[in-house]
Amino acid sequence: MSGTTSQLQVDGKTVDMAIKTGSIGPSVIDIGKLYAQTGMFTYDPGFTSTASCESQITYIDGDEGVLLYRGYPIEQLAEHGDFLETCYLLLEGELPTASQKADFDYRVTRHTMVHEQMARFFQGFRRDAHPMAVMVGSIGAMSAFYHDSTDISDPHQRMVASMRMIAKMPTLAAMAYKYTVGQPFVYPLNSLDYTSNFLRMCFAVPAEEYKVNPVLSRALDRIFILHADHEQNASTSTVRLAGSSGANPFACIAAGAACLWGPAHGGANEAALKMLEEIGSVENIPKYIAKAKDKNDPFRLMGFGHRVYKNYDPRAKIMQKTTHEVLNELGIKDDPLLDVAIELERIALSDSYFIEKKLYPNIDFYSGITLKAMGFPTSMFTALFALARTVGWIAQWKEMIEDPSQRIGRPRQLYTGAPLREYNPIGRR
Repeated sequence: MSGTTSQLQVDGKTVDMAIKTGSIGPSVIDIGKLYAQTGMFTYDPGFTSTASCESQITYIDGDEGVLLYRGYPIEQLAEHGDFLETCYLLLEGELPTASQKADFDYRVTRHTMVHEQMARFFQGFRRDAHPMAVMVGSIGAMSAFYHDSTDISDPHQRMVASMRMIAKMPTLAAMAYKYTVGQPFVYPLNSLDYTSNFLRMCFAVPAEEYKVNPVLSRALDRIFILHADHEQNASTSTVRLAGSSGANPFACIAAGAACLWGPAHGGANEAALKMLEEIGSVENIPKYIAKAKDKNDPFRLMGFGHRVYKNYDPRAKIMQKTTHEVLNELGIKDDPLLDVAIELERIALSDSYFIEKKLYPNIDFYSGITLKAMGFPTSMFTALFALARTVGWIAQWKEMIEDPSQRIGRPRQLYTGAPLREYNPIGRR
């Protein structure tokens, strides 16, 4: 919605720019005609002060520690719902009725198998390949296996591609894990729910019966809900940018997964666990706390604080409870790494330095501990993140495709290179 206007003085000329107001959150200044009127662009490294799109999916208030999916607080969704209900909400805009939920679950469950030739595709990777390298390649390769759902102008094909990716991502992630540990692939089982099915595909072996632990399944399902979407972060922006060119949905999601792989984004929980390994034992914590407080020391505590949340990360509150539920269920009492994590958590919540700087444990800190306790290697953490975030990427991509004002992304730049100069033949240089 448009509201009042703002004015900008440039070289004695007054430029009027509309102020647009959303349903909640800060208003924005529409600078779409700034270049045409002034011959100038804005300069905003990282786009931290720039709204790149209009969206109805996710809202974040970092100062207040608020995260809403389609208006619903993340705490309520994680406490009372399941991941597929959240998927439906993000895609359709409303929570499903009982019949809609049953139909959605049924369709996802019956899309979980992947094309059998993809098993041979996996054999082209080295055994020690990082699971995310396998994921990026296999997600992109889906466009070679599912030609009948790559026409983005067809709403039905967009829907089928969306269902396929939500359903098949757990299968691909489990295959990536099984391949790197040298175990046979486990086919999905339609009688299991989404997350239990994934746990079975990861940890079952043909030699014995596998029984899913409901506490672990519920915990992982909650992790998926908490990671399902997070507004216009780096990977989501990548998906939207790739999609703005008209690329097929599988290619767009592969681009998002590639961006997510970065240690500053999806690899943060892996980095947090590596930090715990570096600290090693509870006895070493005071030394590392001192290093963290020393501005001249390069050491940084990973898994504390957040770029967006200046208050406590609302997802971390839920993950804290979930982490302790998992540790209690598994009876883990003598793991040095987890001892370090629990003591660090205690210090961060009580030490005045952490409280003043709002360096609270974030979701990456707790999810890394939880996933390790469940038996996942650190190399799988980002793959699990990609699995959960897929629905957010798809919802954002779908919204972008259906937005009539959408144009191909084309950021501008401030050029600081050499000015115009003449070419010299090589003999004169």
